[in-house]
Amino acid sequence: MVVNVEQGAANPSVGTLLRLSDALGVGLPALVEPPESKSVKVTHQGDGAILWSSESGGRGVLVAGTEPPDVVELWDWTLGPGDRHVSEPHKQGTHELVQVRKGAIVIEVGGESVAIAAGDAAAFPGDVSHAYANPRGRPATFSLVVFEPGVGSKPEPGGLHA
Repeated sequence: MVVNVEQGAANPSVGTLLRLSDALGVGLPALVEPPESKSVKVTHQGDGAILWSSESGGRGVLVAGTEPPDVVELWDWTLGPGDRHVSEPHKQGTHELVQVRKGAIVIEVGGESVAIAAGDAAAFPGDVSHAYANPRGRPATFSLVVFEPGVGSKPEPGGLHA
């Protein structure tokens, strides 16, 4: 896969990028963001890394992140009508925060589904299977924060991350 990406023959999924960043011990932000020598990193509108997109106009954009060992990622998400993004469980101890800015979404976490509307927020474990869905006919936007502790530390036997 790495060779195909390097040659421009394949676009890796978010899950593939997360597994690669974990294997390198650098965290996803360090893998996809340009290097910055200043103490304050600014991502201007439109400059984030688009790591997921859909045919209905949905997209997941990584707009900011911290360095290991405790990585925090800030995402800007749009789910088009009918979009659903599924995420494999992240590293044990990962937590996610979501705040809907426009529209409404359904968050599916470990078999439980919760609907949240504009202005609402939710917190949930990211180390279980989870998904974000937009069952409505209009786009929905939300901010997502992912906290992943211990990136680059000793891997868990048989653990998944994506």
